[in-house]
Amino acid sequence: MPSDIEIAQAARLERISRIAKERLGIPEDCLEPYGHFKAKVSLDYLDSLKDRPDGKLILVTAVTPTPAGEGKTTTTVGLGDALNRIGKRAVICLREPSLGPVFGMKGGAAGGGRAQVVPMEDINLHFTGDFSAVGLANNLLAAMIDNHIHHGNELGFDLRRIAWKRVVDMNDRALREIVVSLGGTANGFPRQDGFDIVVASEVMAIFCLASSLADLRDRLGRIVVGYTREQKPILARELNAHGAMAVLLKDALKPNLVQTLENNPAFIHGGPFANIAHGCNSVIATRAALKLADYVVTEAGFGADLGAEKFVDIKCRKSGLRPHAVVIVATVRALKYHGGVDLKSVNVENLEALEKGIANLERHVNNVRNHYGLPCVVSINHFGYDTDREIDLLKKRMAHHHAPVVLARHWAEGGKGAEEVARTLVDLIDKTPANFKFVYEEGATLWDKINAIATKIYGASEVTADSKIRAQIRRLQEEGYGGYPVCVAKTQYSFSTDPLLRGAPSGHVINVREVRLAAGAEFVVMICGDIMTMPGLPKVPSACKIDLDPNGKVVGLF
Repeated sequence: MPSDIEIAQAARLERISRIAKERLGIPEDCLEPYGHFKAKVSLDYLDSLKDRPDGKLILVTAVTPTPAGEGKTTTTVGLGDALNRIGKRAVICLREPSLGPVFGMKGGAAGGGRAQVVPMEDINLHFTGDFSAVGLANNLLAAMIDNHIHHGNELGFDLRRIAWKRVVDMNDRALREIVVSLGGTANGFPRQDGFDIVVASEVMAIFCLASSLADLRDRLGRIVVGYTREQKPILARELNAHGAMAVLLKDALKPNLVQTLENNPAFIHGGPFANIAHGCNSVIATRAALKLADYVVTEAGFGADLGAEKFVDIKCRKSGLRPHAVVIVATVRALKYHGGVDLKSVNVENLEALEKGIANLERHVNNVRNHYGLPCVVSINHFGYDTDREIDLLKKRMAHHHAPVVLARHWAEGGKGAEEVARTLVDLIDKTPANFKFVYEEGATLWDKINAIATKIYGASEVTADSKIRAQIRRLQEEGYGGYPVCVAKTQYSFSTDPLLRGAPSGHVINVREVRLAAGAEFVVMICGDIMTMPGLPKVPSACKIDLDPNGKVVGLF
């Protein structure tokens, strides 16, 4: 079978204006085209839809990620195509890919095989410039902080307590800890600083949670950028930075419309990671899709313990969105890996390892059904290596969990290969109403919130933190931030903070090593274990394979 990029380059795309008008009823003058095949949708037009009823929202999540792959984005695209094939008016909503993983080790984020969003090269690279706008807004604020200090520091910044980092959309470990303003008095006051990746920026979180331009500007103004010596918070609006930041983000806030390989509409907008941020596409894009379609398929990053928990406790809590059902993506290969099999052997039948690894899937199903209160379908992304005995064992083990297990072949067959998943899901939504609930109450303390996530969702026995971190959490509570949700930053590869601990570990300890306030995004980030907010490149990054052929055609992207 051809590679993903070869399939995408061979696709017959329709003009995005035609997709918008014929499939969604969006007038051409409400689009801002970026070429023939991608466009932004006017915010004024979307605002005019507010009285329309909402469609049904479907969340796609997955088992704990493995190097064997699961195919969550591919499933989201394939399911959207399948729903349209069975006569439903469906739209998908995805996040935009970060250049960090594209040039690092994960590759692209536009789906794969016959279930992709296109134009794949554009989406995986610069797209419509949204990430550049987020990075520029973030770094404008950083520049204004140092400029304010250089010109007298009227607000009284304590240089030891500046809480705002610069960002770049690339994995670059050399930028994690740096010193700025060297070179003498003309360059300001030297201080220790650092970079995060763009997707970890609070500006990205604000961008994805904002409901309007006015809300965006207000949230940007509430960013806490540092503290005085008396530990009084200093806000972005005190620097008068939020207006200019909003101007940089004004066009980016309009959601991007593209299409799948089967010419079905797709919104791709925003891109926070789920291991270090809240991991969902923008609220604006999701709300727009719900007004324009009967079914909306969206995804949350990584497993149901990370992305799905933040989708529920942050995005849904802040936006009022409520999913009707969940699809949990798994592969037999990934479950065998969770059962202890070496990556090189995941294609060999191993019933013992599969049975052991199913515990990971069972915990995710339990989290979705019992802690989030949502009906779910398990979609098994089928590989040719899967044996009948393995599939039978998987279905038998999952039979008592009240979560139908369905084989999906959308990677090879496109929407046709996911029709059974689509029909099962529609039937489930019609017959099983959701009993949606949050993992913790809004009025719980910040410490109780992280405890609830760790013990209920991760299977941990307790949460620990040193006295300095505990004091910081208490101070945030006392300063009025206790009503905020908690956004956990930790490894995506395990329920624990140890990426090598596979399966469904219980009784482990979650250690909080750093706390960050995101006052504009309205959540508190608790960094656990060794997770980095600026990733590094692997020994052989994906960038080594990406090139132009003699005709100027992109090769090796994915």
